[in-house]
Formats: sequence, C-alpha cells, structure tokens
Amino acid sequence: METIKAYFALTKPRVIELLLVAAIPAMLQADRGEVHIWLVLATLLGGWMGAGAANTFNMVADYDIDQKMGRTRARPLVRHKITKQKAAVFAWSLLVISVLWLGFLCNSWLAALFIILTNAFYIFVYTKWLKRRTWQNVIWGGAAGCMPVLVGWAVIRDNVNDGSADNWWQAVVMFLIIFFWTPPHTWALAMKYKDDYARANVPMLPVVASPQETSRQIVLYSWLTVVVSLGLVPAASWIYLVVAIVSGVAFLVVATKLHSGIMRGEDVKPLKLFILSNNYLAALFLGLSFDAVIGWQTIGELLF
Repeated sequence: METIKAYFALTKPRVIELLLVAAIPAMLQADRGEVHIWLVLATLLGGWMGAGAANTFNMVADYDIDQKMGRTRARPLVRHKITKQKAAVFAWSLLVISVLWLGFLCNSWLAALFIILTNAFYIFVYTKWLKRRTWQNVIWGGAAGCMPVLVGWAVIRDNVNDGSADNWWQAVVMFLIIFFWTPPHTWALAMKYKDDYARANVPMLPVVASPQETSRQIVLYSWLTVVVSLGLVPAASWIYLVVAIVSGVAFLVVATKLHSGIMRGEDVKPLKLFILSNNYLAALFLGLSFDAVIGWQTIGELLF
C-alpha cells in the first residue's frame, strides 16, 4: 500500500485536480446545452494519466532540486520510496496509455497530440530549461497547465457531427485565462517559499526581484487574467458575466492589497492570494460550466 501511495504521489494529484477542473468547463462549453457524460469521464481519466505522466517526468528531472527544498523533501523520489528508473517507466506507461486512450476510446487523436505536446513542453522547455534559467519560467512554462482546455475541447468537437461551428477561439480564451492566471498564483506561493527556491538556485521572480516588483507583476497579471476572462462573455449568458465580474473583482482586490501592503512595508501574507487565486479560477470555471449546461441564449446572440 505504501508503494501504491508513492506512485500516486508522483502524479501530483493536487495539481491534477486543478487541471481537470479546467477541462470540464471546456467540454461543456464546446457543445452548450449538452452533457456528454461518457466523453467527459473518459477524457478526465485519459487526461489524468497524461498529466500524471508529465508530473512524474517532472519529479525525475527535478530530483536534484527537490532534495534542497523543504517544500519538496517529502516527495517519493527524495525519500527513496521509488527509484528514478521505476518512476521513469511509470511515467512512460502513463503517457502511452493516455495517448491510446484519448485516440481510440475518446475518438480524438488531436487530443492525444495535445497530451504529447504538453509532456514534451513541460519537461524539455519548462523543467529542463526555463525553470533553471529565467524568472519568466512560470510565465511561459504555464502554457503546459493550459493544455487540458484544448484537450477537452478537441474531444467534444471531434465527436459532435451536427454541423455546428467548432469555435476554437473560445478554447483559446480559456487557455489564455489560465496562462495569465498562472504567474500571480505561482509567485504568491514563491514569495512564501522564497528561501527554498534560492537554496535550490531556481530563479523564481521573488528570488531575483524585490518584493515591490514581484507584487507589481502580480497585480499586472491579475488584471490581464480578469480582462481576458471577459472575452468569453459573448459566448455565454448573464450567469457567466456575473460570476466573472464578482470573482474578478475579489481577485483584484486581494492582489492590490498585497501590493499596497508591501509598498507600505507591512507584514503581508502572500498565501492569502495563493488560496484566493485557486478559489477564483474554480468559481470562474464553475460558473461557466453551469452556464453551459443551462444553455441559455448567449449575450452575443442577444446583442447581435
């Protein structure tokens, strides 16, 4: 049982939860008013395996860094519960099964291709290159965490044959929401564990920049996130509009308070923003999911 738990921990289940939350609204919005339960469940399982593969590869590649950081010293490889070789085999197995699962059972080789690209980008571009060389690592590396949206959209559109438009622009907007959301979310956590990253020689923004500059960047990307989230308004009803505005205001208020507190030299709690950022994304996508299931006339249809 301990070994099973260790393999499960390799997949970073908490991270995967967030990724799957992003896939569900994309799948519901891709065919508004319809709920393809089998496809959703099958895609979530296939996506879980693909994301689990990427996270396991990440732990293998980051083995040296994880040994130096207090936040990661409990990971299976660091505690020698599993060897790097066995972890690599596990990762490759998950990746292969995920690709075949999405291609054959979910009838979307495009989604399978996205899984392959996600793993390649996350490991070779982010983990091995960006993460260790530039403070912009989470900005560009965050693209890997946006891919579940494209995977979910691809599965639905590859299985809907009613002649409706694919509207990939909506998937792109959801991709960008997560893309711009990732930096403030990650930097808030990195502010808390700044010494950990410094000890491991990882140039996270809080390590290489002042707290004032870090919080300024957090506010900037928080604004970009909220503004981009409004790009989906024409494709949704008033439900999503209200959720996007209310949750967006809450997100911006907490980000701005963090920056203001730092500028005044106060003792701030960046984890407050980290937690709020999770709640913001969950609320936004939950609102979009509910909106898509209800399938009311969109604002774009009402106005144009």
